[in-house]
Amino acid sequence: MANAQAGGQWYPPEWPDRIRALADGTLTPVAPKRAATVMLLKDTGDEPVVHMLRRRASMAFAGGAYAYPGGGVDPRDDDRHVRWAGPTRAWWARRLGVDEAGAQAIVCAAVRETYEEAGVLLAGPTPDTVVGDTTGEDWEADRAALVARETSFAEFLDRRGLVLRSDLLGAWTRWITPEFEPRRYDTWFFVAALPEGQRTRNASTEADRTVWITPREAAAAYDRGELLMMPPTIATLRQLTAYGTAAQALAAAPARDLTPVLATARLEEGELVLSWPGHDEFTKHIPTGGAPA
Repeated sequence: MANAQAGGQWYPPEWPDRIRALADGTLTPVAPKRAATVMLLKDTGDEPVVHMLRRRASMAFAGGAYAYPGGGVDPRDDDRHVRWAGPTRAWWARRLGVDEAGAQAIVCAAVRETYEEAGVLLAGPTPDTVVGDTTGEDWEADRAALVARETSFAEFLDRRGLVLRSDLLGAWTRWITPEFEPRRYDTWFFVAALPEGQRTRNASTEADRTVWITPREAAAAYDRGELLMMPPTIATLRQLTAYGTAAQALAAAPARDLTPVLATARLEEGELVLSWPGHDEFTKHIPTGGAPA
C-alpha cells in the first residue's frame, strides 16, 4: 500500500529496503518497459484543463494515484503497416531518441492507450481530419478488442479506414522508473488537444474516477495532500500551468528537452538520499533505519 509524503507524493513504504539492497549490490534492477502517456488538454474560458484518472487502490503500481491515460508498448505497435500521418517515423526517431521502429511503437502506444483508457482517438479518415464522436456499440466493441489484444492497432485503423495523426501529439518529457522499483517503465509523456466532437469517458478498468481539472488546481490539491501523484505527474502539471491554451502547450513541445529523468539513490552521512535530477522538490532523506523525511 502506497503512502503519501510531502504533499501528495506517492511513496511506497518498501522503497527504503529496496534502495538499501540496490546500494549494497543485492538487488539487480529490472529492465524498464517502454511506455507512453498523454496529457489530454481541453480549452476553457480561462485556462486549459487536463484529463486525469485515479488508479484503483487495488493496483499493484501506484494504486490510488492520479495519472494520465497511458500504458506499455504493445509488441505489435511497431507494425509497419500502420496507417500514418504527420511527421515521419525518422523525424519521431530523432525526437524521441530511439530507432524508427521504436519511435512508431511509442507514438502508436500513446494514441492507442488514449483510445483504450479515455475513448479519445487521435486518428482520422484523411491526414488532415479527425474522427468525431467515437461512442456507440461498434466503437466500444473495437476498443474492447484492442484492450484484450485481440486486434492490433494497425488492424483496427486499417479496417476503419483511418490514419494515425502523429502531428496531433507533442513529445513533452521522458521519465524512467527508479532502478529499485520492481516494475519499471521508460515513459514518454505527450501533450494533445481533445479533438472537436470527441469526449472522454472512464473506459479504463484500472481507474475508478476521472476528472477534467486545471493543472494549477491539481497541483494545489497535491500540495494540500488531497491528490496523490507520482513525481512525473505533478512535475508535468506544474510545467503545464505556464500555458493559457492547449495550442500554446503543443507549440512549446518541440523545444522541450527529452533527456530522461531517472531517480538516483546514494548513501550520505548515515542516511539514504533519493533524488530526481532537476526536480529538487522530490528529494527524500531516508534514515538508514527509518521512514523518509
